[in-house]
Amino acid sequence: MRVLHAAAEVFPLVKTGGLADVVAALPLALAEQGADIRLLLPGLPAVMDGVQGAKTVIDIGSCFGAMRVRLLLARMPRTKLPVYVVDAPYLYRREGSPYQTVAGQEWGDNLQRFALLGWVAAHLAAGDADPRWLPDVVHAHDWHAAMACAYMAEHAASPAATVFTVHNLAFQGLFPMHDWALLGMGSHLMSPAGLEFHGQLSFMKAGLKFADRITTVSPTYAREIATTEFGCGLDGVIRDRGAAVSGVINGIDTEIWNPASDSAIANRFDAERLAGKAECRRALQTELGLVREDSALLLTVISRLTAQKGLDLLLAALPDLVTQGVQFAVQGTGEPALEAAFRMAQQAHPGKVHMHLGYDEARAHRLVAGADVIAVPSRFEPCGLTQMYGLRYGTLPVVRRTGGLADTVADGSTGFLFDEATPAALRRAVERALLARRDPAAWTALQRRAMAQELSWKEPAQQYLRLYAEARGATGPA
Repeated sequence: MRVLHAAAEVFPLVKTGGLADVVAALPLALAEQGADIRLLLPGLPAVMDGVQGAKTVIDIGSCFGAMRVRLLLARMPRTKLPVYVVDAPYLYRREGSPYQTVAGQEWGDNLQRFALLGWVAAHLAAGDADPRWLPDVVHAHDWHAAMACAYMAEHAASPAATVFTVHNLAFQGLFPMHDWALLGMGSHLMSPAGLEFHGQLSFMKAGLKFADRITTVSPTYAREIATTEFGCGLDGVIRDRGAAVSGVINGIDTEIWNPASDSAIANRFDAERLAGKAECRRALQTELGLVREDSALLLTVISRLTAQKGLDLLLAALPDLVTQGVQFAVQGTGEPALEAAFRMAQQAHPGKVHMHLGYDEARAHRLVAGADVIAVPSRFEPCGLTQMYGLRYGTLPVVRRTGGLADTVADGSTGFLFDEATPAALRRAVERALLARRDPAAWTALQRRAMAQELSWKEPAQQYLRLYAEARGATGPA
């Protein structure tokens, strides 16, 4: 089975969230099970600098507003997986995130930048970009790569099947309808039956309408997005796809996230040697300037600071929880008001609250290893990876019962769940964790049960291989 994964980011080259971790780990797990895997990425500066042995496959020339476009073939660092890179300096070689300027504004030409990514994927599937390697399946990740599904369906030049994964339906890739001509597609797709969405163009809709199979990153989220509450206006489109929509829970890279071999943490440990985790806890308190209180419940947050992540709920519950003996260690960036509120909380509770504005991978490992609990109080959460990192390190998750959080954490067994998106409900869940930790034997049992969970990509990869075969069957003989 030859599978092309098209995405905007991949760890360790470019990462803004969990998408990059999935695109790094899932293809590798598929390759380990015998699939012939290649990636397709935009030629962002970190990608161009990070891939190895890049050689030109084809000089495409001028398209999508760029005078010079080339398709390169290289290798990923560490995994050595083959990776195609769309080298279009005018569109991709610029400072900022893959999607926004340094000032946080959406790039004005994002339509061209990500339409090009999908267009190249379609040409690889058609065999005219690299005739030496023809994929059986194109797996497009989130709206950034979704146009691959529309281009392939429109031109019908490839026998390859398409699988589209929704990592977060809230980010849809919406553009003005008057930019339609830039896509080079038939005008019949400008209708609600095509890419039109409330007077705009929706790249997300391109994946939802035209992929042979659609997945989300957890079974519960697959059900949620078919409802008005979580469907972001696309629930009708999703319901219309019926059985073509399914959920496959993400795994994590259990080599990178392994407390028994993690070089970033103060002391390595495992489920049978939890003394090392206690050392990590003390080291983290010292590093962050938190009071060295063994009786405190050390709670960590590693997240984008947004209302979606429920961090306003945490802020509202924080003062009361601090008085009960909870310490907070937060790392993230996001909405300015939330950033400022966490900085104020640190000033108001010295030695009890620490805020690190930004993202640091090694620090994230230390936060997970050293904390007692990790909070993910999201209003909605397609899958979530940080709660699984917590399980792996015996750091018990406190999560809202939604999406992948509900699928990965068992209340009272491997973590603590709450239902209502309110500060009071979150506070009560943290208080349950605080009470549980006062019984060392029971707490150790919870930690060991959490660490015993199977969190690798082995089973999800097998599910995807079965899904690819089904998608191939829907488009014709393999």
